[in-house]
Amino acid sequence: MPRTRRRAKTAWGSDPDRLRIAVVDYGAGNLVSIEQALTAVGADVRVARHPAVLEEAQALVVPGVGAAAPAMRRLARQQLLAPIARWVREDRPFLGICLGLQLLFEVSDEDGAAMFGVLPGRVERLQDAPTLPHIGWNQVSRRREHPLFDGIPDGADLYFVHSFAGVPGGPGAADAILAETTHGATFVSAVANGNTLGVQFHPERSGADGLRLLTNFVRWAGGR
Repeated sequence: MPRTRRRAKTAWGSDPDRLRIAVVDYGAGNLVSIEQALTAVGADVRVARHPAVLEEAQALVVPGVGAAAPAMRRLARQQLLAPIARWVREDRPFLGICLGLQLLFEVSDEDGAAMFGVLPGRVERLQDAPTLPHIGWNQVSRRREHPLFDGIPDGADLYFVHSFAGVPGGPGAADAILAETTHGATFVSAVANGNTLGVQFHPERSGADGLRLLTNFVRWAGGR
């Protein structure tokens, strides 16, 4: 008997107290984990494979693993490039995770991909790294305070899987840096530019502190 593929929910729930979050599916992220984690912390989550799902969303999450060029091609095929760019341009609540953060920069050295360019700078290979990819728990040290990290100790261990990271460049670019991590050289592990947030680690795989960060995002994005 053929297996039936589970269809993603597209209609939003009726509970006004649950923040409506669209999680972009472009074939580059562990959607089950992030969807379950956001639901567990009080969000109404729908997977976005086409622009219509974004229309009634209140916040947008772009997860991901892998390389920038194929990710941008998949987003283009799904007609999601312009809606995501417009979302960020309008300064609506946004969280990029891992590759979802890297896509906010201008260009990736991994494959030469041109990306959203919301943050000035490039995505570069981790410098002086003792191992690549950088996989496992590592400390996230804050450069400044932000509601995203409320209740999370400075230097908390969070879970990473990557070989590249964003390097801000240009006047004022460093102002977006929220936190840094050291693996060989120090790299940017969290950013905030208005209502556009990004983390290089995977909060959905980072235990209690990761769930706290997602809780903070839901509360912050919902104005609570």
